[in-house]
Amino acid sequence: MPDPLLTVHDFSVVYDVDPPVEAVKHVTLELQRGEILGLAGESGCGKTTLAYGLQRLLRAPAVIESGSVTFHDASGVDIDVNALDVEEMRRFRWDKISMVFQGAMNALNPVTTIGAQLGDVFRVHRPDLNRRERRAACEELLELVAVGRERIRSFPHELSGGMRQRVMIAMALALRPQLMVMDEPTTALDVLVQREILSQISMLRHEFGFSVIFITHDLPLLLEISDRIAVMRGGEIIELAPARELWEHPQHEYTKTLLASFPRLTGERGVLVR
Repeated sequence: MPDPLLTVHDFSVVYDVDPPVEAVKHVTLELQRGEILGLAGESGCGKTTLAYGLQRLLRAPAVIESGSVTFHDASGVDIDVNALDVEEMRRFRWDKISMVFQGAMNALNPVTTIGAQLGDVFRVHRPDLNRRERRAACEELLELVAVGRERIRSFPHELSGGMRQRVMIAMALALRPQLMVMDEPTTALDVLVQREILSQISMLRHEFGFSVIFITHDLPLLLEISDRIAVMRGGEIIELAPARELWEHPQHEYTKTLLASFPRLTGERGVLVR
């Protein structure tokens, strides 16, 4: 039986400039509990704008023009995300839904230790925890993402790019959210580190049962890790299907072009679609 976590209906975002730009156009989708939903498409197609819009992180001149976002909480309560006030939205983020931002491995404060930055999440959202409990929670998070608790006193420049990305994932996991949105989380990492981080994400998803919206232009990567994939073009979702079905029987010509644009390692030499 379907067990939806997030329902998005007729969601549109416009950049209020002259002339107006329709960045996201009437998107409707349903994310299941525990599912990894891949969001693929070329740069500028609206992937990140959609992710920001779902969490009301957009800044002017972006405007949510229409649509609804409903979060089906594990408690059984349905939350109308667009109806939350500022304080309610502040509590909702990180607690129910968290985000690993694009370029996140460079988002850490360079003059503050890893432990202090992880601790800020608990200080703001779990004020009942004392200093010792916050430190223990931070050390547990670092162990969880295979960074090591001894790094709690390290500064960001003392960590590799992959380790900094793991710290950002730990920060997003701190409050055990039900949904994690990941925007190009493996960009600028070498292939081996990408593989390690993707394996870590899959392991954590199975352990804690959270859902993932994984955003990237790398369709082959999504085919490997996603349960379903949504393909975006020009602000619209033009195809949404299980990963294997999308690979074996793509329906939209744009999806076929995307799949054909990646060279294969085996088989006969073909023409690279550009």
